[in-house]
Amino acid sequence: MFFGIIGIELGIIPATLAQALPLRLVGILQNETLLAIPFFTFMGLILERSGMAEDLLETVGQVFGPVRGGVALAVVLVGAMLAATTGVVAASVISMGLISLPIMLRYGYNRQLASGAITASGTLAQIIPPSLVLIVIADQLGRSVGDMYLAAFLPGFMLVGLYCLYIFAVAIIKPSWVPALPPEARIYREETGASGHTSLVVLLVLCIVAASLMQANYAALLTALKGAEVEVPFDETIVMSMSAGVLLALVLALLNRVLRLGLLSRLAEQVTFVLIPPLLLVFLVLGTIFLGVATPTEGGAMGAAGALVLASVRRRINFTLLRQGLDATAKLSCFVMFVLVGSTIFSLTFQAVDGPKWVEHLFDQLPGGQLGFLLFVNLLIFGLGFFIDFFEIAFILLPLLAPVADKLGIDLVWFGIIVAMNLQTSFLTPPFGFALFYLRSVAPNNDYVDRVTKKSIRKVPTSEIYKGSVHFVIMQLIMLAVVISFPNMILDRLGKKTDVDTSNVSFEIKGDESKDAASDGKGAENPFAIKED
Repeated sequence: MFFGIIGIELGIIPATLAQALPLRLVGILQNETLLAIPFFTFMGLILERSGMAEDLLETVGQVFGPVRGGVALAVVLVGAMLAATTGVVAASVISMGLISLPIMLRYGYNRQLASGAITASGTLAQIIPPSLVLIVIADQLGRSVGDMYLAAFLPGFMLVGLYCLYIFAVAIIKPSWVPALPPEARIYREETGASGHTSLVVLLVLCIVAASLMQANYAALLTALKGAEVEVPFDETIVMSMSAGVLLALVLALLNRVLRLGLLSRLAEQVTFVLIPPLLLVFLVLGTIFLGVATPTEGGAMGAAGALVLASVRRRINFTLLRQGLDATAKLSCFVMFVLVGSTIFSLTFQAVDGPKWVEHLFDQLPGGQLGFLLFVNLLIFGLGFFIDFFEIAFILLPLLAPVADKLGIDLVWFGIIVAMNLQTSFLTPPFGFALFYLRSVAPNNDYVDRVTKKSIRKVPTSEIYKGSVHFVIMQLIMLAVVISFPNMILDRLGKKTDVDTSNVSFEIKGDESKDAASDGKGAENPFAIKED
């Protein structure tokens, strides 16, 4: 605003520029897409504070605990689950730091790997839908949030797979870094002393079979119901198939508990009742968005309502929790809106002094075309991520870069996923990586005596938290390189695009001498006729 006033006083910028500012601010307040931010934030906070994260970590930790690196694997998988249900980095990192870090320290995990796994899996909330970052990027690039969610799904879960492969590799190369849980720490055991994993594997196989049958017959089922052949999108088939598997597991677990059939072990039953509700919520939110039934804003509203229902069913909702969730949601939403207002004022003045032309000419001189532009932009964003919050980068930098990317022929959804993957690293890069600070706030500052083993546990210094993030930042950069190298991995999920060649089309304004040729067929003159050379 200060530089805008100077420009107006010096006559460089027209005074009418100030009249555009109120219209821009009203436009922000009328933007329905941004409503998804408070909805998804509220959904995540209610689920996190109702104890869902604690139950997930305990249960998944028991499933993988008997193998080396099992607790670290549980942290990564639960991080992905929390990302798909909460979309809030702070909630994921703090929850896993409070619950899983003491367990890892208790049983001798390497401190750097433990802290790195917790912070990195927490940042999955940035790339796995429903991500707040993807909503902001889609809004700034003028693209559909649904397309952005659909495009981010595969890279997000490929990154989860990369984290898991790294932990497997550490378990083979450095087994002392990732010990298995001792027998006394495994709480879900049968009366016979068995672990219950066999029953869980059988249940998983049945769910996979049910999902496969649904995938193979879903199109035929719809055709039979509608009486005509139906072409079903692949994403719709996947959503319905996974829903079939999940519902089968839930029905079997309910029958087993109500009728006491003894079909499932305690572990299998616990896994079903802990994992299925958040999975159903994910299908309710993302499934309806991917199927085109709901907009992201409507999906967020259903997610918020679903989170309240889940918390009520678990009898963990009360006025205090509700007030805390609403209070935190209001604060975060106001923070985002004020950053957006500030960036709008900035961009208005920047455009008035021909800043976009300067940026465009700056990038025109870069060698390498599209690849040179992408490399330079990613280096710029990666460097800024060391010091600046991702909201500021998205709100201020993207409006400057998007027109240049568009002119270079870069698909903006693909560009948005690249930026989102890069912004994810900003949460892990010292000195101002937010995920590092979140873990620092809950990691032990002093030596303490463990309440279970009664052994002295060393504190976790900040330097070890910083070092623990380095390997995971490298993996994120590898995944970023994969997304840049294979754009079809993103674009193919959005369907085929039709390119219209306009090079041989010209527009001519016809005069009175060509009324017949330029007629609309009813004797009326059509002054605009399209002529193909």
